[in-house]
Amino acid sequence: MTKRATYILLILLTVLFSSCGEYQQILKSKDPDVKYQAALQYFNNKQYTRAQTLLDDVTIYYKGTERSEDIVCYLARCYMGNKDYSTSAEYYEAYVRNYPKGKYIVEARYQVGNCYYMDAPDPRLDQEITKKAIKWFTEFVELFGDSPYAEQAYKQMDELYDRLAQKEYYNAKLYYDLGTYLGNNYLSAEIVAKNAIKHYPNSSYTEELSWIILQAKYQQTVNSFEEKKADRARATEDEYYNFVTDFPESKHRNAAEKIKKDVDKILKSNTN
Repeated sequence: MTKRATYILLILLTVLFSSCGEYQQILKSKDPDVKYQAALQYFNNKQYTRAQTLLDDVTIYYKGTERSEDIVCYLARCYMGNKDYSTSAEYYEAYVRNYPKGKYIVEARYQVGNCYYMDAPDPRLDQEITKKAIKWFTEFVELFGDSPYAEQAYKQMDELYDRLAQKEYYNAKLYYDLGTYLGNNYLSAEIVAKNAIKHYPNSSYTEELSWIILQAKYQQTVNSFEEKKADRARATEDEYYNFVTDFPESKHRNAAEKIKKDVDKILKSNTN
């Protein structure tokens, strides 16, 4: 190591230990105002863990005062900064309960939804958190539709609804892939896909869900008893027309045309 590099390292270490020493002195301070002001400084410097620790220390001193409201909000922000979204949501929800008309109420109500949004799991998993985020965003835009946060809340809700539609798509696809195993899973796939389109009509999965419905109807036709085959073929034909009308440029168009030809053959043979 060169002398210059050694010199730079010594300076960095001096700054580091000085900073740590200063923080330890503040922690030992008996003056809550010193800790509070230092916490805000650490927060502004994005040192969220230090800020959080100091704010926790002074919470009891300011209970029932105006500063107590600030502390709850800053603690929520600290946990948000550390990406601990579940704990941040708890603090923001506490703020909403305790300060329903507080000066940070717009931020708090939006951030509860945002925390759940950030914490939302993979679509294949349970979506209870996703539904909580939608609930909070819905309440937020109803109360503060002219807020700067409103536009973002609407976008996030669209994403969350799409996530729920995606989960239903996976469920419908699972039923479809099971086929006739232990029952008519094609019917279950059709029902799940139809309900998903009904509940989430504007999702990006509408085409794929519609395609599952058409395929499921076709498979039920192919696997049905002769006495039911004609009726199911006509239902599949109707579904084909619905699909190509709604999605004329679909990547599944060629496969849909094949289904139509097979259904036509079934109808023709049943007519004869």
